[in-house]
Amino acid sequence: MGAAPATTMLVLPPELTHDQATASLRMLMQALRTHKESQLVVDAGALKVFDSSALAVLLECRRSALGYGKTFAVKSLPAGLVSLAGLYGIADLLPAA
Repeated sequence: MGAAPATTMLVLPPELTHDQATASLRMLMQALRTHKESQLVVDAGALKVFDSSALAVLLECRRSALGYGKTFAVKSLPAGLVSLAGLYGIADLLPAA
């Protein structure tokens, strides 16, 4: 039985709307570049205030993680954001951790 893949856990802020999207994405991308683990998990548990910009940030994190050869998953995505992702037809791109 092999060891579990090494995981990088990145945490979203409590608020992620259009106003915070660029700064949040910059912070997440910097962390993604500096961690060498093979698996990326974004923890959305603290996220309380959000709009569709949060989905854009998550999709860019996913794209970048896959570009670095990492797997990608999201932990504790708020129900409202899950619903919004379903409405946009992108829920499958944000697998649960």
